[in-house]
Amino acid sequence: MDRAVSDPALAGLPHRPPFVFVRELIQCVPGIAADCAMIFRKEDPTFAGHFPGNPMVPGVILTEALAQTAGIAAASGQPEETRAFFLLSAIRGMKFFRAVRPEERLILRAEKMAQMDDLLQSNVHAKVDGILVAEGQLVLSLAQEAPAAGE
Repeated sequence: MDRAVSDPALAGLPHRPPFVFVRELIQCVPGIAADCAMIFRKEDPTFAGHFPGNPMVPGVILTEALAQTAGIAAASGQPEETRAFFLLSAIRGMKFFRAVRPEERLILRAEKMAQMDDLLQSNVHAKVDGILVAEGQLVLSLAQEAPAAGE
């Protein structure tokens, strides 16, 4: 499964712009692992305040990009006709080794390491030019989509 994530719903993400931090699905082993890519553009409004004159991707946004990658891996193992999606439930031991700057191509990896009922734990890491910039473990929980307004 290789494709640009032009439609986040097709990748199994419940997110919509401007809160989609994955732009390319490099590869996916359904239900097990995903590799994605993202480039944060210098025009992104985040950089106006984080930090002026020294822009860098906020760690929480980098963590969210990794969670979305883990969500793509998890959702790809679910039947397409279900309305299930995954929510970030826990962040374990996230470490940031260097700042990620605008225009750098970020490679994101998530790999399932354990599952207990509706909880999935994944090892995640991010690299720029083959250099590790962040790693940790994230826990996702299976959730049912909320009914649409008016249902």
